[in-house]
Amino acid sequence: MISGWVLRGLVTAQLVAIVGQPVFAGVYLSGDFDGLRMHAMGANLTTSIGYLQVIAAVVVWVRLRQVWPFVASLGVVAAETVQYFAGQDGALWLHIPLGVLTVAAVAMLFVAIWRQPVKVVEHA
Repeated sequence: MISGWVLRGLVTAQLVAIVGQPVFAGVYLSGDFDGLRMHAMGANLTTSIGYLQVIAAVVVWVRLRQVWPFVASLGVVAAETVQYFAGQDGALWLHIPLGVLTVAAVAMLFVAIWRQPVKVVEHA
């Protein structure tokens, strides 16, 4: 089913984008101010992919009758949204630990989404 493959693609893109975020933050913390710009661009990209992922997860829920990808994607996007605004406000006490948690959550979602078969559920 194409909706399952679209979701897999978005989760993969999400993982690639989010793994870059600590790298860009590290570049900035090493003294290169461009790292902050790259980190902000990465935040916009990561968050945008996350919202697309939630939409794809809704389609998977409706078409394939699998709700867990929606619940997991919504949780990740909620954390990313809080993360985004905490970073904008300079609340590093929240931004950094939530960032670590979010990267781990996306990695776990990546593994889970690729381990599950993409198939249509038969209706009785």
